Amino acid sequence: MPANPVADPEECRAFLAAHPEIRFVEVAFTGMTGVPRGKRLRIEELPAVYDYGRFLPGSILVVDTRGADCEDTGLVWEDGDADRRARPIPGTLTLAPWLGPDVAQVMLSMYELDGTPNDLDPRHVLRRVLDRYAADGLTPVAACELEFYLLDMARGPNGEILPARSVRTGRRPEGIQVYGLPELEDHAPFLRELWDTADVLGLPLEGAISEFAPAQLELTLHHKPDALAAADDAVRYKRAVKGIAPRHGCEATFMAKPWADRAGSGFHVHLSFADASSANLCADDRPEGSDLLRHAIGGMKDLMSDCMAILAPNANSYRRFRANSYAPVAPTWGVNNRTVALRVPAGPPVTRHVEHRVAGADAHPHLVLAALLAAAHHGLTHRIDPGPPVDGDGYAAAARDGVRLPTDWVAAVDRLEASEVLRDYLGSRFVDMFVAVKRTEQDRFGAAVTALDYDWYLGNA
Repeated sequence: MPANPVADPEECRAFLAAHPEIRFVEVAFTGMTGVPRGKRLRIEELPAVYDYGRFLPGSILVVDTRGADCEDTGLVWEDGDADRRARPIPGTLTLAPWLGPDVAQVMLSMYELDGTPNDLDPRHVLRRVLDRYAADGLTPVAACELEFYLLDMARGPNGEILPARSVRTGRRPEGIQVYGLPELEDHAPFLRELWDTADVLGLPLEGAISEFAPAQLELTLHHKPDALAAADDAVRYKRAVKGIAPRHGCEATFMAKPWADRAGSGFHVHLSFADASSANLCADDRPEGSDLLRHAIGGMKDLMSDCMAILAPNANSYRRFRANSYAPVAPTWGVNNRTVALRVPAGPPVTRHVEHRVAGADAHPHLVLAALLAAAHHGLTHRIDPGPPVDGDGYAAAARDGVRLPTDWVAAVDRLEASEVLRDYLGSRFVDMFVAVKRTEQDRFGAAVTALDYDWYLGNA
């Protein structure tokens, strides 16, 4: 893997020659909260972005989810909000059909003015973890599954969100109907455009299923022997989903838990590890896979609580974690078992891998992969034994053993701050800044007076 890959200016010239109709381009950087931010440029400005880069303020690295400054990071006033150099990521300059026939997009990564990779850019955080694997002659193979809801553009009589209506019947869906085919047909035009757009973007988007709630869908991005590209794909995929949905009279949300009484939306990550010949080192005749896979699972199990602030980065994220909800509540593992946090799926021996089921769909793809791969590498390095797999109900096993993940936002951030292992892998400065941003968000979120305050306390206090 090249040390610090930036896009070749020839990529830009070839794209412009092939697409003379393009008049605008959106350049997007995704900071640590996972929200793409950037600029819309005239197309004649794009070659300069490829030749040198585009200046963006350093504070964009550490804004909160709403885009507000987080002053405790020291990257606002003390730093003079100094510019950094944002440079295009190879292979991400594409058409953006949902934005119009004359608009393109490209992803950016952040560097210092001297060309040094910025250590707070989540993409560089993931690269540093991948460098550990490269030094060991290993290649992580990753695939991302993201669940999301399609919502009605209009709100209910009390301002509540509503699942999107069927384009076939005009009716609003009710009930679960997991894996239901009519539920997919209810949103067939949206799915057709999403698949067509994925082909334009070069995203390896596979099939769709109706998930465990009305108007909840899941699609899978095919696995890649390049975890950095897999995370890039997930970021671009989420943006496309959100952009296409309004063209079909609805909006898409990857919020972790939009309704208290309906399923949350998860971000499931499938991981295996290959050698220099691309052979799957997890392959084994045993259903639980090879010893190498067991050690990777051992590391992810061991550090799962340390990773929670990244896997569940927002206040709402923690509403997913309830027993018997298909969202894990403990660091458990098992074979062909969806009630555990780490599942080794069924399949031929050559397909052996682990599915990590903890992260919410609101989590940052690059940071999720960085945290999981750091934990797995820790397990491989120290040959950590995960213990026996759970047989049967993982929630009952968690209750019996009394071991739980942090299901509180504050506790999870505290746990990350104290994690020496994750500081070693992700960078101590990154951990400090991530913690500072999340604590700022916690203060702001906790200070808000909500409708629930009035419902509970206005007349009863």
